[in-house]
Formats: sequence, C-alpha cells, structure tokens
Amino acid sequence: MKTFLFRSMIGIFFGAFLAIVMTYAVIWFGDVETLSSEAFVRNSLGSMFCGWFFSVTPLYFEITTLKLWQQTLLHFITVSLLYFIISFGIGWIPFQMTTALLSILSFLFIYFIIWIGFYLYFKSESRKLNEELNHL
Repeated sequence: MKTFLFRSMIGIFFGAFLAIVMTYAVIWFGDVETLSSEAFVRNSLGSMFCGWFFSVTPLYFEITTLKLWQQTLLHFITVSLLYFIISFGIGWIPFQMTTALLSILSFLFIYFIIWIGFYLYFKSESRKLNEELNHL
C-alpha cells in the first residue's frame, strides 16, 4: 500500500508538471494569447490522471503469481483503455476515423518499443546476476 501511495503521488505530481509545461508551450509557441480556464482545468486533470495510472499500473509486474504475458496483458488493457477514454473524452485525439486509427497504431508501436526495451534490459540484468552467482 505504501508503494501504491508513493507512486500515486509521484504520478499525479508528474502529470501536473507536464500539464504546466504543455500550457507554457502552447502559449509560447502557439498562436494562443489567452487560455480558457475550463480547458486548462480539463487538460490538467486529464494529465494528472494519466500520470497517476501510468505510474501505478507497472505494479502489475510486481505480482509474482502472474506470468509475464498475464502481467503485460493486464497492464496493456488497463493503460490503453484509460488513456483512450481520457484522450477522446477530453479532446486530445479528435474522434475521426483516420486520426483515431493513427493514434491507436502510434500507441501500439510506442508500447511495443518500450516493452521490448524493458524486456531486454531485465533479461540482460538477470544474465549478469546469474553469471555473478556462478562465479561464487
């Protein structure tokens, strides 16, 4: 529970930080001189919620009773459902067929690349640990 609460706080704070950075980017680099308070609140709350679930859902990988494919499937389903519900609901992704498909394909590609990266990293770490244990 302590880990869950710690990760929740970190995720919410990181999401809030990203919301502020994106707001500054829109103001400085976009053609927007004033911002709607409603849009700011909606986008910042969405960003904080995304930060929360992106930081909490990796806890699936710490459930040792599940196999890796089960952990990955649970993580993928949770993250993708929550992200796309928020993205379409807030308006980060316009609800048009081509935009939605492109966003889903981009999400799948990025998820796959990140998953492969973590898999290879932890496989390398376990190989190093096994080699060190064999030398004892």
